[in-house]
Amino acid sequence: MNKPLNILFTASEVVPFAKTGGLADVAGALPKALAKLGHNVVVVMPRYYSIDKSKLEHVPGPLGVPMGAMGELWAGVYKDTLPGSDVPVYFIDFEQFYGRSGLYADEGGFSYPDNDNRFVFLSKAAFQLCKKLEFRPDIIHAHDWHTAAQPVLKNTRFAFDDYFKDAASVLTIHNLQHQGQFFKGVMDVMEVGWEHFNPHELEAMDGVNILKGGIAHADAVTTVSRRYAHEIRTPEFGFGLEGHINAHGHKLYGILNGVDYDEWSPDIDPFIAKRYDLDDMSGKAVCKADMQERFNLPVWDDVPLIGFVGRFAEQKGIGLIAGAIEGLLHLNVQIVMLGTGEKWAEGFFSEIAGRYPDRFACYIGYSNELAHVIEAGSDLFLMPSLFEPCGLNQIYSLRYGTLPIVRATGGLDDTIQNYDPATKSGNGFKFDWATHDALYHTVKWAADTYRYDRDAYEIMQRTAMQARFDWESAAKKYEDLYYHTLYARRVENLR
Repeated sequence: MNKPLNILFTASEVVPFAKTGGLADVAGALPKALAKLGHNVVVVMPRYYSIDKSKLEHVPGPLGVPMGAMGELWAGVYKDTLPGSDVPVYFIDFEQFYGRSGLYADEGGFSYPDNDNRFVFLSKAAFQLCKKLEFRPDIIHAHDWHTAAQPVLKNTRFAFDDYFKDAASVLTIHNLQHQGQFFKGVMDVMEVGWEHFNPHELEAMDGVNILKGGIAHADAVTTVSRRYAHEIRTPEFGFGLEGHINAHGHKLYGILNGVDYDEWSPDIDPFIAKRYDLDDMSGKAVCKADMQERFNLPVWDDVPLIGFVGRFAEQKGIGLIAGAIEGLLHLNVQIVMLGTGEKWAEGFFSEIAGRYPDRFACYIGYSNELAHVIEAGSDLFLMPSLFEPCGLNQIYSLRYGTLPIVRATGGLDDTIQNYDPATKSGNGFKFDWATHDALYHTVKWAADTYRYDRDAYEIMQRTAMQARFDWESAAKKYEDLYYHTLYARRVENLR
């Protein structure tokens, strides 16, 4: 029997403390699932300005962090636990880097110019914290470019440190579009040696690409779905790193994210008008009417109601929706959108809402309550992403009996089985090409199925609601990968 592992889990955002995307959901859920398997997990993240330190436990003593050309910087450390668990979360408190209004960018959306130093600092601070806690990790699990320096540091700056020399490193790519590309002077802050500034490791266009270096040095690289692990090896989805990723393809794995069914389940949801489940679906009609009333739409029970929750960004297919929206609204459907993002999109959809008040509504911003209301009240859920490493809303939609309409990419393709009219099988509707026509005709297909073949729609609803993508299954796959990677690393160390 394998012994429990000590796992260092470093991330730039963790639910419920700070969140901009799916990375935070993973960092808040996977450690708890791993702990339930018997492992010892320590989570490390920044103490951003938005996190009230008066509600945290102070860890006595300062933390010294070597920053090369910047000298040694001293941080404070605070502690809490992930809700519903004993998993400790340690917050690195350094006002100069984290005492700001945003996580990665200012209120105008401009990335902080010192993001390289901010997150190299986080990566190194996590190593230093292990020493302070006398915690010797077996696995160093880094996430996205923000902590991708850790596999590099483990093999260089901390290569002979007794705390880390026998550890294996795992790097998870949540979104390859963001790679951490900076001026090459950060090499002197990382302290990894200029011999690693080459096209096979950290160098890219005479600058440093931190994610590229992490991929080169990690013992294993994972993505958050099987399909995305294949897609990032292609020019369409590789964002210039496809050749580098293919060179390290032997250590690339796709593990689908789970979701938290304690939060996203219509039988226990505190935000919806009436709870429901497979045994009694009557509550869904009540939720639909409630959603229509909340968004000032006519309460039409026979009209397909389509929901969208997400960022107004090109990645999420917002341009496809904009190009097809007027055609869609002539299909005798209602559409509700919740989100924020690109200013042109916020203005465009607000204007559409004014022109089609009985067919279209949008809420510019984010509301967790309204997100639950939309999942429960919609008949169909729209997710036409240009690329989607995993996606969570389509999985939430399945649990709520709200059939997803998705582009067949990444985690959307892994989780949604296309409707087959011959067998009435499937749990949603998919299209391949990122075009307005493909989106329009797939929405029409889904709306027509709802309107004219209700028997097939309800069979798919039941199929969808019985699907499970839980964190327990995902954690067991990570556990297997950890043991495999750790064994390979220690065999290598013996050579």
